[in-house]
Amino acid sequence: PQDPLTAGRRALHKRRNAAQDRRDALSLLGRVVVLAAAAWVLFTQVFLPTQASGNSMFPAVKDGDLLIGFRVGQSFERSSVVIYEAADGVRHVGRVIASAGDSVTITEDGSVMVNGAIQNEEVVNATVPGDGLEYPYTVPDGCLFVLGDWRADAGSGDSRTLGGISTDDVKAQVVTLLRRRGI
Repeated sequence: PQDPLTAGRRALHKRRNAAQDRRDALSLLGRVVVLAAAAWVLFTQVFLPTQASGNSMFPAVKDGDLLIGFRVGQSFERSSVVIYEAADGVRHVGRVIASAGDSVTITEDGSVMVNGAIQNEEVVNATVPGDGLEYPYTVPDGCLFVLGDWRADAGSGDSRTLGGISTDDVKAQVVTLLRRRGI
């Protein structure tokens, strides 16, 4: 037979362990909830993860690449790569060529001029002017002139067809990309 005092100590020890296990589980659950909330805020308010669709930014950004954009405190410099939403609600990726008040001209030979200066960008092909705008084009207030890097196609949903892109429609400035490798 077991000593009643020893049996009581074992039962008390068992209850204490069960109570500690419950506290540990609640603590872990609380930490998971806090981490999930922080991740939600981070990826809905600070960063914008999106997948590139199409080859309008080829070769810098390829179809299917994962882009991470920064939403906060946007000031757009020339050559910044941005994620913007067109009037049809589709997200596009493009490079800022000019900002409000700048004069943009795309010549028949495929040169891009901003305020009379030829832009020496590293693009694969000459820029097709497109049919949507008359050049020289003055970028309206609160807008950016955005082009893709693959400029042989004038219908790629950039400023050649849409005109100035409102800074309100710019969702994020790309800070990094992850290449899709046959996933």
